[in-house]
Amino acid sequence: MKKGRLDLWPHLLLIPASIVSIYPVLWVLKMALSPGQTFDSNPSPIPRALTLENFRAFTTTHDSSGHWLFAHELWNSLFVAGATTVIGLLLASTAAWAFSRFRFPGRETGLAAFLLTQIFPGVVVLIPLYQMLERAHLLNSLLGLTLVYSTTSVPFCTWMLKGYFDTLPKEMEESAVIDGASRWRIFWTIALPLSRPMLAVTALFSFMTAWNEFVLAATLMNNETSYTLPVALQRYVGEHSTDWGTFAAGAVLTSAPVMALFYALQKHLVGGLTSGSVKG
Repeated sequence: MKKGRLDLWPHLLLIPASIVSIYPVLWVLKMALSPGQTFDSNPSPIPRALTLENFRAFTTTHDSSGHWLFAHELWNSLFVAGATTVIGLLLASTAAWAFSRFRFPGRETGLAAFLLTQIFPGVVVLIPLYQMLERAHLLNSLLGLTLVYSTTSVPFCTWMLKGYFDTLPKEMEESAVIDGASRWRIFWTIALPLSRPMLAVTALFSFMTAWNEFVLAATLMNNETSYTLPVALQRYVGEHSTDWGTFAAGAVLTSAPVMALFYALQKHLVGGLTSGSVKG
């Protein structure tokens, strides 16, 4: 009985914490499913009436040229977030393996430089980035936006993966070398398969960062058909009025892919986040 009471305490603490966390999500979902565009100050998360009109309005918007904006915005978000994730993992995994296993001049300086890039928010470097993309003719370009996001993704992924690679026993590599395996074969067939939990975590965070980013995308993209989904939400927020219902519906649809990705990768999250935390 004593052990049962001790096991009960975490649940008693987690239940109210879960309610506090879930309530804002339920309230936004209520706004999305409720008719009208007024701000509902009723604290109840249960809608009085149900309608999908707000979702229809968000997904069927067209510009003056007849382009279906939601299709363009969804594709832009998927392309930029997916490309940022792939570039981040490809470059960061090789860089992290080199920082973890090799000793070379400039190693410590390189690690410190990667860490330094994480100190400054994107707004600080917005003007230099804008000038660089303008000179490279990459303004209002998905490729340019992907390169900008990758400058943040690669250092973060490198540090995460480097910490995980440090925990892998070197005896496995020594055995592989004795069997005649090359450095590349050791990395590709031993290190990467063992690092799947951390690869999943870094991929998720890279995807989520690129998917949710607003300021850089709103500044560097000037055409409505080039907007990502977070930028598209601003069209429903005016100076004097806001279409709260459509805005809430757009927020739900924008969050859905990230929630689905979290659910698909949940079994890797805890192991990946904790395994690389004992060394750095």
